[in-house]
Amino acid sequence: MKRSTDRILTTHVGSLIRPLNVLEGMMNKVLGEPVDEAQFQRDVAQGVADVVAKQAEIGIDIPSDGEISKPSFHNYVVERLGGLERLPARNGGAYYGLLTEEFPGFMKQYNAMYKSMWMAPELPAEKVQKALAAPLPRCRVAAPLTYVGQDALQTDIDNYKAALAGKDFVETFMPSATPARDDADSGDVYPNESAYLYALADAMHVEYKAIVDAGFIVQLDLGLPARNQVLPGNPNPTPEDLRRASERQVEAYNHALRGIPEDRVRYHMCWGSMNTPHTTDVPLREVIDIILKIKAQAYVIEGANPRHEHEWTVWKDVKLPDGKILVPGVISHQTNVVEHPELVAMRIENYASVVGRENVIAGTDCGFSQGWNMARVHPEVQWAKLSALVEGAALASTRLWR
Repeated sequence: MKRSTDRILTTHVGSLIRPLNVLEGMMNKVLGEPVDEAQFQRDVAQGVADVVAKQAEIGIDIPSDGEISKPSFHNYVVERLGGLERLPARNGGAYYGLLTEEFPGFMKQYNAMYKSMWMAPELPAEKVQKALAAPLPRCRVAAPLTYVGQDALQTDIDNYKAALAGKDFVETFMPSATPARDDADSGDVYPNESAYLYALADAMHVEYKAIVDAGFIVQLDLGLPARNQVLPGNPNPTPEDLRRASERQVEAYNHALRGIPEDRVRYHMCWGSMNTPHTTDVPLREVIDIILKIKAQAYVIEGANPRHEHEWTVWKDVKLPDGKILVPGVISHQTNVVEHPELVAMRIENYASVVGRENVIAGTDCGFSQGWNMARVHPEVQWAKLSALVEGAALASTRLWR
């Protein structure tokens, strides 16, 4: 993995806002309406080409494919796993239970509007609302899990490679879901949660290895169990319960990464991408020892979110292990305020002062559109923010290498 040897490199977390025609195709699929699949795949390929070209134009050093083909950053794996049985859809419950208790009025309004706030206005409003209100798909484990998504993954890889042709990037990465999702009921196939996690890890190992074998860095995407989460069979977990669950998840991550060199792996620790108060976020200091057990060379963490911006100071007390790289968010993905490049530079310099300039790559807090139906900012603002990231990294570099 490349380091910031003579200047601060730039990257982001992965997901970018999907183009209008791809959004429309994904929305039609949710509604069960007919979709010209061949045309949809052409739209996806062009969407990947466009977002890669835009990242090159702006000057991002380490781009992604924007996750353009995926309906969300994690639910896509349902289509790539064998052994799952679809169940009748159901309406989702309240998001982020503890936040809802603390801010009931805010969360009621937020949950009613956050998915549609930056939805492309060219899409039919009535149709959009119907798709957003559709019950959540669900499934159960009906047989041993296997990976059956090779064709879809190869299409993603082929689209990305075609988009990269002729571009001069420092390095490239592709995100992939971690083996810790709760999208499926583990049923009676596996005797306990640990066995289910390891089976999921075995299946996802196929995807991780294929991404790395294709020449990309693989980025695992998911936060560890947080204060606003429940655990299987435990709706009111204690901090100790959550910590044990986090440690089990990390063991599964490492099992999934077996045989893959650490210098081809990034891990993104997510505190939740939503524009909410974030008062239930677990402080970095409480979980940093667990995060550092993950067999990745780079750790992608939030650093622009006001609940976490101060946490660069954690690294005054916690030594970044030799050979590791920190990719702090110095741009927020959840506010339409575009950061001033001087602020970006200041955030970068704070991290460089405690872990060393060569161990810092400037990034974003999270993805700009974790699902087709949840763009966090307006598309124009997304690109302005990434431009500010590049400008701020250049400013920091002039001062750190003078």
